[in-house]
Amino acid sequence: MVRATGVPRALGTGATDVAIAAKEAVVPTPVTYPGVYIQEVPSGARTITGVATSITAFIGRALRGPVDEPTRVQNFGEFERRFGGLWRDSALGYAVRQFFLNGGGDALIVRVDNDGGRARFELATAGDDLVLDAASPGAWGDNLRVVVDYDTRPLSAEEANLVFNLTILEVDPATDTVRNTEVIRNVSVAPDATRYIGTILDQESHLLELVGDPPEARPTAIAASSPASPDTAGGNGDPITFAEVEGSETAKTGIWALEKADIFNLLCIPPFDAETDVPKSTWDAAAEYCSDRRAILLVDPPASWNEASDVTAAAINAVVTRDENAAIYFPRLLAPDPLQENRLAEYAPSGSVAGVIARTDSERGVWKAPAGLDAALRGISGLTVRLTDGENGTINPQGVNALRTFPTAGHIVWGARTLRGADQLASEWKYLPVRRLALFIEESLYRGTQWVVFEPNDEPLWAQIRLNVGAFMQNLFRQGAFQGSSPRDAYFVKCDSETTTQNDIDLGIVNVHVGFAPLKPAEFVVIQIQQIAGQLQA
Repeated sequence: MVRATGVPRALGTGATDVAIAAKEAVVPTPVTYPGVYIQEVPSGARTITGVATSITAFIGRALRGPVDEPTRVQNFGEFERRFGGLWRDSALGYAVRQFFLNGGGDALIVRVDNDGGRARFELATAGDDLVLDAASPGAWGDNLRVVVDYDTRPLSAEEANLVFNLTILEVDPATDTVRNTEVIRNVSVAPDATRYIGTILDQESHLLELVGDPPEARPTAIAASSPASPDTAGGNGDPITFAEVEGSETAKTGIWALEKADIFNLLCIPPFDAETDVPKSTWDAAAEYCSDRRAILLVDPPASWNEASDVTAAAINAVVTRDENAAIYFPRLLAPDPLQENRLAEYAPSGSVAGVIARTDSERGVWKAPAGLDAALRGISGLTVRLTDGENGTINPQGVNALRTFPTAGHIVWGARTLRGADQLASEWKYLPVRRLALFIEESLYRGTQWVVFEPNDEPLWAQIRLNVGAFMQNLFRQGAFQGSSPRDAYFVKCDSETTTQNDIDLGIVNVHVGFAPLKPAEFVVIQIQQIAGQLQA
């Protein structure tokens, strides 16, 4: 067991230097003849790589795509292909679009569904039907068409009634033209065949999948001039509720579907629809999950917050329980809606803010506050509330980050506090960049010290840990992540007989103490101006 503790405060003096790792024991080479023998001695150096900092998970309703499966997309075009793009009945597509517009690069999409139906084909054969379903729920499956032909490779007598070609077409309902085609050749209904249709559809098709057991014979041919339409229509289901988003830990659905993802750093849950805010139970469940996964939850303000005076301590606590792994931004955004002739519509800000955070990370680093004149909100036309300095001064001490409009600078993020950042709470995790830097270090060290498990727990191991963890921290110091003019003032790494006692060794524990002096944002800049009085003549 490896146990590490962080000390997120200014250090002053007393930080320990990183020791050079002791050489590992080398198995002696048998010396049997006169000559020179070469031995390679391990250096003990194991590189700790920093993890990603701005992979953003989105949970919501979509037109199509896998359900409760975190799917990585790296641009909005990919989101359109996999999940259907913008949809008037869901805020998910708009949030993802704003994320990429503002500099986001990696998104994990978790589509949740509430009783959506799949389009189904029942293709006639000499016996039972061959049943194929659309790959995911949704009315999109109604636009699928199927062609069956027998222009296959040469077949043996046993294969003659089993193998066929399947062409799947997806048509544009507005123009009735084909916009996507999959050609699946030489598939067989025999389960033991090399190209068994069930296996091949799973591997090669994004449009259809086999349902149940296959028939004993291939389906009847269907001409390309009159392709088959679904026998059963699909459906988009009902609007999602807290139940679908909160999901089940056992079934790994909703939020818990992210257990299937290796890592994410930010979580956005857009409003369920234009009139339904995310409820407190969902925000709280998401915040708790983010704490377990070392991620930050971006909370959207309710639609009912129409003025700065609506943002009170009671109103905040009614939205979400305060957590250092969560941040809230106010007000909402105004932006053109491509589905409504580019008329202005109101949007929750989490997707845009996540993009700004990703952009700041790539340009400056995770230790830089994602706020200020460089943190411009792209792709928007305005804010639902234009905050004044005085109004900003009422919400900031409560841990609510303002979105502001300034002359020339435009629309920008003007706050960098966590939900524990209210002045009255006096939390050490008051500032978002400090919390995110700590999470980054924790996750990087967690992954980078896995090699320590089961190693002999003594000074040679401790020296290696000091070397490798110290090298990682030194690299961050050189990039400007910490306070202090020297490594001694900026961080320490301690792993020795003081941190790991004999009792710890007997219990299989090695303790690594890592401390760092975080950079805190210059939230308040005070400039004192004084007139210099000229010297009076005598």
